[in-house]
Amino acid sequence: MKACLCKSFGPPSNLVVERIAEPAAEPGQVVVKVEACALNFFDTLIIEGKYQYKPDFPFSPSAEFAGVVEATGADVAGFAAGDRVMGYMKCGAAREKVLVRAEDLIRIPDGVSFDVAAGLAVTYGTTLHAYRDRADLKPGETVAVLGASGGVGQAAVEVATIMGAKVIACASSEEKLAFARSLGADLTIDYSREPLKERLKELTNGKGVDVVYDPVGGDHTEKALRATGWEGRFLVIGFAAGDIPRIPLNIVMLKGVDVLGVFWGAAIERDPEGHRKNMTQLLEWVQEGRLKPHIHAVYPLEEIETALEEIAARKVRGKVILRP
Repeated sequence: MKACLCKSFGPPSNLVVERIAEPAAEPGQVVVKVEACALNFFDTLIIEGKYQYKPDFPFSPSAEFAGVVEATGADVAGFAAGDRVMGYMKCGAAREKVLVRAEDLIRIPDGVSFDVAAGLAVTYGTTLHAYRDRADLKPGETVAVLGASGGVGQAAVEVATIMGAKVIACASSEEKLAFARSLGADLTIDYSREPLKERLKELTNGKGVDVVYDPVGGDHTEKALRATGWEGRFLVIGFAAGDIPRIPLNIVMLKGVDVLGVFWGAAIERDPEGHRKNMTQLLEWVQEGRLKPHIHAVYPLEEIETALEEIAARKVRGKVILRP
């Protein structure tokens, strides 16, 4: 079968597409023919050895996939050849077939495409876990989304809107904010030109926001923290800006703020049923037409270098999909 392989750490140009042996299902395992897999920003880091998870060589990028069950191990129940499924793995999906644990698969309902299903797990799964499991987001609350046009930022705008929250999208250009408005954002702030803390206070009539969704870090974190309302919740998603900020704990104390870490990769291992519940909810929203994930581009496997370079250059709006 065909597979994209990383044989040594380096830029996307180091990747090769070669033919390797096909996998065989052992007990508890399933072979899935990959119809689509998705790329994320962390894929640009994994191939350069800059991510916390460093797989053994050779490995394939891509952590999320959708496809058709081809074969199952002897003791697998609940899945059979021909089933449409999606799943998440730390890496290894950029190939024609993957070998995964049966418990890591979720059935794709009719009406949901492989391209869309392949891109749901990481960004949308992280976001629903953050809002539902960590922040207990309620309808009518106000959410400030930093980096609102990025991968998880886009998901944060969409999911908060579906959950009935009022969304203030924050980003660094009018183009990015226009994209956020197209996703359902109620209000926007260009923090390259406007003071973030003051504008968040103004847009909430001085009350402050109920929830901050922060995948950016850096200089914006403290400003957004200072703009939370009484007993607000601050969701720590990631540090796309590169700098891990130091939080003044006196602000946390004076506002009664909950600072909540969102480590989705660990959460799905510790609470697989909660993960399955969240993914089922996302798929239902897609099936109902309430959630319409934006796909930036679809590439053949042989063009993975171009796809990763687009992501690294921050040119992507939505998900990047590969078709092996």
